[in-house]
Amino acid sequence: MYMAPPRKRLRRALVRAAFGCCVIVLAAAGFALRPASAQSGPSSLALEQRVKVAFLYKFLGYTEFPVNAFADAASPIVIGVVGADDMAAELARTVAGRSINNRPVAVRALRESELGTSLHLLFVAGSDCAKGARLVKAATGALLVVTECESGAPRGSVINFRIVDERVRFDVALDVAERNNVKLSSRLLTVANHVQKGAQP
Repeated sequence: MYMAPPRKRLRRALVRAAFGCCVIVLAAAGFALRPASAQSGPSSLALEQRVKVAFLYKFLGYTEFPVNAFADAASPIVIGVVGADDMAAELARTVAGRSINNRPVAVRALRESELGTSLHLLFVAGSDCAKGARLVKAATGALLVVTECESGAPRGSVINFRIVDERVRFDVALDVAERNNVKLSSRLLTVANHVQKGAQP
């Protein structure tokens, strides 16, 4: 088997490393993720879900939760997912062994009856906006609520996924974040599709 000279192998390794860093930076900003959700078929849906899972994980790194949201310094950041057990499982695999701001991350698949649970991030799956609004209203213990309603974010949602030009993008309701005492990084707001600063209609 042919082996490239050491110098050439080192150059290739550096190129791969640089490329990997670029992908991480772009993914964090939301530019490198390109699902074909406008296409039909289970593969495009699965890709869209993986992209949203990646975003959910990245959102945590750009969010500052109030100190009293944690019992102590070792308490985990808790993510709840309602309406999509498969995404909860994928998210659990994504965060396994990782930490955010020196805190471990825990993922829970929730039933509708459990929405009063104290959570740091809650993802409400489904494009049924009427149902989504009802679930968001019931999520009294969640600080950062993320939805995926194409017609617009339900009242009480901080971040809402939308498909724009076959890409997963997101809108931010800054007033809801402030009301929940959650601070979102300006870097996250910069790459949002839309930032709503005033009260939701």
